[in-house]
Amino acid sequence: MTDYLPAVMAMLGPAQNHYADPAAWDRLHAELGIRLPTDYQTLVDAYAPVQLNGHLYLSHPATDRWNLGDRIRDTARAWSAISWDELDPDEDPRLLFGLTELSFGTRNGLWPIAGTDRGETLFLVAADGPAPWILVEDGEGGWAQHDMNFAEWLYRYLIGEDMAGPNTSAFYPGPVQLCRLPMADGERPEPWTGPYRGM
Repeated sequence: MTDYLPAVMAMLGPAQNHYADPAAWDRLHAELGIRLPTDYQTLVDAYAPVQLNGHLYLSHPATDRWNLGDRIRDTARAWSAISWDELDPDEDPRLLFGLTELSFGTRNGLWPIAGTDRGETLFLVAADGPAPWILVEDGEGGWAQHDMNFAEWLYRYLIGEDMAGPNTSAFYPGPVQLCRLPMADGERPEPWTGPYRGM
């Protein structure tokens, strides 16, 4: 059985840990009222703020720009403003996945933890539960459910599986492309690549 955290880190290359700060995670968890999963924290600390393969963005709780706490709060607020009462049944995540309620950034709600420039939003469900799972909205009203942790989701995303629903693959052969995001005015994105991965 694959251990997905080391497997995905092997694809991304050595951990950078530029902003790793346990106190920043403690502050974020206190503000949110939940604890984000350890595998997610490890990957964010290792590489974020970063763009992966030209699409997927990961933010970090210890930075002013690309701040994870700001992103979670802003995205949850935007999703909370949507009227969910007039959805078609095949677009209603409550009906599709048996959710008793649809809330964002609440104790039992959906937590936006990553997104893409294609409009996809990755939500952590039951963040404080023993087995959190993932919902992905594809940017056009379609939803996909994944009963897995973030490390497995990211691994499968990077090897080209449809992780935001049918026909959503974002596979690029060769090493994973990473891009460090600019942290101050005048800075430019800094691209680099992961190691050879035989793909």
